[in-house]
Amino acid sequence: MSNMRTIRITGKGKIKVKPDMTRITMTLEGIYPEYSEALRHSSQDTDCIKEVLAVFGFERSDLKTLKFNVDTEYESYKEKNAFKQRLVGYKFRHQMKVEFESDNDRLGRILYALAHCRIKPEFRISYTVKDQEAAKNKLLGKAVTDAKEKAAVLTQAAGVGLKEIQSIDYSWGEINFEVHPMGRAMLAEDEANSLMAPLSASYDLDIEPDDIEVSDTVTVVWEIQ
Repeated sequence: MSNMRTIRITGKGKIKVKPDMTRITMTLEGIYPEYSEALRHSSQDTDCIKEVLAVFGFERSDLKTLKFNVDTEYESYKEKNAFKQRLVGYKFRHQMKVEFESDNDRLGRILYALAHCRIKPEFRISYTVKDQEAAKNKLLGKAVTDAKEKAAVLTQAAGVGLKEIQSIDYSWGEINFEVHPMGRAMLAEDEANSLMAPLSASYDLDIEPDDIEVSDTVTVVWEIQ
């Protein structure tokens, strides 16, 4: 049986990262009597968005699906003093995203074009970080440094010395590098009255997102003497 004495310290890292990528998250919805009709309209509406984005240099594959589902939709009605339900149809919901290097001018032109295509998606603008791995590595380095500093203080106060590291435990959890300066919005119905807006047309946007603040922890075990 080992007589090794150890000390376990949890270090916390915290960093601020300047967002450099813009993300547009779009949601399409529709209710149709037949399942096949819901799928067909979903495909057509998605294709419309891809056509709009292609004008601004995006590949069709740049539009990524986050979530897609088709559910039955019911409504309640009263018959002979009893409430019943009947099938209204099938509702599709398709959530997608597209990302690009932050550029307010390009963003304004994309949103204007979306507002003037034949569909009216609900959308949300957020900002994220292109090189997330570099940010994660910096965050982990900060957490380990914090653990080492705490260990040095505690062992010095206890009159013992640090030896070799025995283990490092990191959760590997997902870190959310995203900030939402704008809420959800629906493109105005009275603006969506043409198939495509002029390429030069744009909304005048002046958005400067705040830095993204993230934190994480690392637990380090040292042998002590």
